[in-house]
Amino acid sequence: MLAAVALLAWGHGIAVASPAKSKRPAVTATAPPPAPPSEPLPPPKIYLFRGAMGPIFSTGMDRLGEKLTQAGFSADVYEFTICRLIGNRAIASYKESPAPIVLIGHSMGGLCSVVISEMAAKENIPISLVIAIDPAHATGDVPLNVERFINIFLSDSVLGGGDVVAVPGYRGHYASYDLKENSRVSHINIEKSDDIHRQIVEMVTQLPRIPPQAQAEAEAVPLRYLVPANTLVELWDSGVRVPVRRGDTMESIAAANRVPLWTLAQSNSLAENAQLTPGQTIIVPRHLTPPEPAAAMATPPAAGRK
Repeated sequence: MLAAVALLAWGHGIAVASPAKSKRPAVTATAPPPAPPSEPLPPPKIYLFRGAMGPIFSTGMDRLGEKLTQAGFSADVYEFTICRLIGNRAIASYKESPAPIVLIGHSMGGLCSVVISEMAAKENIPISLVIAIDPAHATGDVPLNVERFINIFLSDSVLGGGDVVAVPGYRGHYASYDLKENSRVSHINIEKSDDIHRQIVEMVTQLPRIPPQAQAEAEAVPLRYLVPANTLVELWDSGVRVPVRRGDTMESIAAANRVPLWTLAQSNSLAENAQLTPGQTIIVPRHLTPPEPAAAMATPPAAGRK
């Protein structure tokens, strides 16, 4: 625009007898064009890891890998015994062609997923999502470069039972689910749940659609749940703080956000019938893509309603 203005002024100066007295043509100021929408990230590269004697006891990882491949993703299944070899390949692949990295592991494979995350941290490479499924007790802490971490485990498991926590200062999204109350779940079938597989595929599908600014601005509250017996686990991404308004109850907030009442009780260390005070905040679990905030608070229930 400046070049065009200068060219007009220069041409006008030649056309008149006295350039000093000539008037420059008015230039109408225009607003800058709106910033283009952020481009979606490339599809993630997914690395799945079996546990010890994986071809026998971690066959659910193969089924999950097949489902991810059918959904159009690059998903490969490996033994945990070659963990560092695959980690080096993942790092080299990212340096050559950056794409979100997803690591999913069962038992020792869960430990491997954290090991590779630590390797990537030394190279300043982010890990988009780590899902550990009943990881080994020896599994390390979640490093700072992991953007999202989910642990699905059995705290009373001898073969797994890794209650993985994040390192101090962690600012990513964290959710932990202890399924020890569910008598139908064991270390050798926890990774075979079709319902968990479905949710993982949905979560991976959402990853490239999250704008970078949304990831940076989101205030993620860590979640830690002891899932009640005979309850299907719902893989929330993290928690969000919701303000309490006049008339709100634990039940109305749970209903408005479409979450079970027990999640609010556990997240906030409150009884399910706890009295709330306007102005306080309640931690509510949310999915990878949270619902629109307009419906965050529902109309308080009518008097006498339970």
